[in-house]
Amino acid sequence: MTNHNHRTSAFTLVELLVVIAIIAVLVSLLLPALTGAKDKGKRTACLSNLRQQGVAICLYAADSEGKIPYGPKAPPYISPSDLYSSTGAPTSLIGAYTGAAVGLGLMISNHLAAEPQVLFCPGSDQPLNAAAELAKVGKSQAQSGYYYRHAGNTSLFDLPGTDFSNPEHVRLDALGNNRNGLPIRALVIDSQVLAPDTMAVFGITSNSHHKKRFCNILYSDTHAVAQSNAKESYTLNLTGTANVYASYDLMLKIFELADTQP
Repeated sequence: MTNHNHRTSAFTLVELLVVIAIIAVLVSLLLPALTGAKDKGKRTACLSNLRQQGVAICLYAADSEGKIPYGPKAPPYISPSDLYSSTGAPTSLIGAYTGAAVGLGLMISNHLAAEPQVLFCPGSDQPLNAAAELAKVGKSQAQSGYYYRHAGNTSLFDLPGTDFSNPEHVRLDALGNNRNGLPIRALVIDSQVLAPDTMAVFGITSNSHHKKRFCNILYSDTHAVAQSNAKESYTLNLTGTANVYASYDLMLKIFELADTQP
């Protein structure tokens, strides 16, 4: 006689709940690791972008009597929305209010023509449409994802009669010393801006990268490194009237801090 008393292989409700709980625990353990790996990947991609910029700067200098990208001369100041009010000031712009290419934007038509997207950090904390910004160059003001040291001018406006034809600190093989007497080394850096909401009407908004934990830096010898921003030492804090007026000076101080790093 056949025995029909055999155990079925179905899960009980308790067993199913235990499996779900185990999966939830594993996900909670793995998620930070996966997020960390993703963030590290973006920092690595950012460093690659900076190295490509470094090569492009070298090529540009070779074609420009040894000078790094510089200029153009800032147009007369007409609006607080014009963020290129001073020739040779540190800037994240690649296109001026007039549409003219600025700073690193001078390399777009030639030395970065194949990959202009390297001017945008993949680790941006705020949405930034790289294609849209690149399309503005030649037409209107355009932002990149990085600060460029330029010639180190900290004046808010160009003074009448100032000669901008032969600025200091723009020869790649002789950048000179910074204001602290140390050799100028840092040329490009992740933009980390903390701005009040009231400045948005002028096109100035908070803009950070890598969750403000790291700041990637390109040096004049084309090597790039990630530095900790745990103390926000590389953050441009514009939350105050005095800081707004001193913005170029504060930005240059960030580069001067980067000059001291390995």
